Amino acid sequence: MKSDIASLFRSVSIVAAGPALFLAGCGGSANIAPRTSIGPIPAGLITEFAGGISAHAAPFYIAKGPDGNLWFTEPGADRIGRITPSGAVTEFGSGITPNAFPVDIAAGPDGNLWFTDPGDNSIGRITPSGGVTEFSAGITAHAGPNDIAAGPDGNLWFTEIANNGVGRITPSGAITEFTAGISTNAHPYGITAGSDGNLWFTEPGADRIGRITPSGSVTEFTIGQSAGNSPFAIAAGPDGNLWFTEPGADRIGRITPSGVVTEFSTGITPQAGLGEIASGPDGNLWFTEVYADKIGRITPSGVVSEFSYTLPDGARPLGIAPGPDGNMWFTLQGVAEIGSITTQ
Repeated sequence: MKSDIASLFRSVSIVAAGPALFLAGCGGSANIAPRTSIGPIPAGLITEFAGGISAHAAPFYIAKGPDGNLWFTEPGADRIGRITPSGAVTEFGSGITPNAFPVDIAAGPDGNLWFTDPGDNSIGRITPSGGVTEFSAGITAHAGPNDIAAGPDGNLWFTEIANNGVGRITPSGAITEFTAGISTNAHPYGITAGSDGNLWFTEPGADRIGRITPSGSVTEFTIGQSAGNSPFAIAAGPDGNLWFTEPGADRIGRITPSGVVTEFSTGITPQAGLGEIASGPDGNLWFTEVYADKIGRITPSGVVSEFSYTLPDGARPLGIAPGPDGNMWFTLQGVAEIGSITTQ
């Protein structure tokens, strides 16, 4: 399992194969009523929503929108989904290029949602009413835009896996790429804004964490006790540090703005397939365990709790984000559902 993850991240074909890491075996689900289950430890009431999502949507990443709803990508259906806190789903496909394979999504400073389209090498913008615009001018051919995040400079920043770079797009659609200072075959993946006014990104191919200033200056930091940790997703924590998942090592990492790295593994299921990570309203970090079909929580001091729930094998929780209701919301890629988990 670990070697599969590591080898996948180290291939330039990750533009297509990276998302497929968690797409394999995804299936449909019936339009059933929401289900709830309670984790084996205190806190963690989970609700799953299946109705309204295309059978082979394979929902990937999710983000809170400016309209008080959650928005998620559907690479298997070339759509963007919207779900209300009560669970009503709407899908939007008009304006999205066929085989665009939308992957990540983030709220922008302009009141819209922005998403990556690695399949057609573009960045998409969707309004809260569902109007889509795609931007590709300025992106190197086959760059593979992947993760996207709002920056402190009023722009959106995204990773380019195959171009070995980081991109910046203004709300008007002007794109700039940065590659200087990024290790060869680093394959930048996750990205987030840090408390220090910079952007931080993962380099699964180089086992490093990168930092890029709004002007484009890059610094890299080595992580891990051994090669093959494959840092994946990254998020700003409530403690002012950056937190990231290491699916190749079954660890959660923490890096300070000055570059000091600490790793945590106690309490994490072996070969869990750690996915995305996000800060919760409770002052902790929450993360997905794709292969273990669990949701994890880690405190700023490194104490891990895991929450499981009653789902068929292969539910594949992947994306996770805080919702407007005080819960964490996550995608269930393997069964085409969206879930929420209470944090208090």
